[in-house]
Amino acid sequence: MKILAVDYGDSRTGLAVSDMSEMLATPLRPQIEEKSMAKVAAKICEAAETNHAQLIVIGLPRNMDGTEGARAQKSRKLAGYVEKQSGLPIRMWDERQTTITAAGILSENGTFGKKRKAILDAVSASVILENYLAWRKNHPGEV
Repeated sequence: MKILAVDYGDSRTGLAVSDMSEMLATPLRPQIEEKSMAKVAAKICEAAETNHAQLIVIGLPRNMDGTEGARAQKSRKLAGYVEKQSGLPIRMWDERQTTITAAGILSENGTFGKKRKAILDAVSASVILENYLAWRKNHPGEV
């Protein structure tokens, strides 16, 4: 099944998609740079349709102690918009440390400055998706 992952942010939203075998997570470009939640939701739905996604995973930004703050509430609200517009199932996925992991990946590859800014959120979305795919592989049949 193809799965679309979303790293939702105030300024940019990154997307990544899996292959049908659920082995690879590929960042999508360009990132969404809309600020309106409704416009972001529409772009996510468009990307899901274009990439033939059957499931959308949206990063849930929890605090380090596991609690949810204002950012998590925004992500849950976005998930509601996307679910209603796309008709696809939505899974919320803990995204703690994904931006740090993505920044590390980009640093290792020598990607800095404007180039980094242009893809950081998409790489973060791919990290979210990789984590979700690993969980799915180890928990077949669980939702």
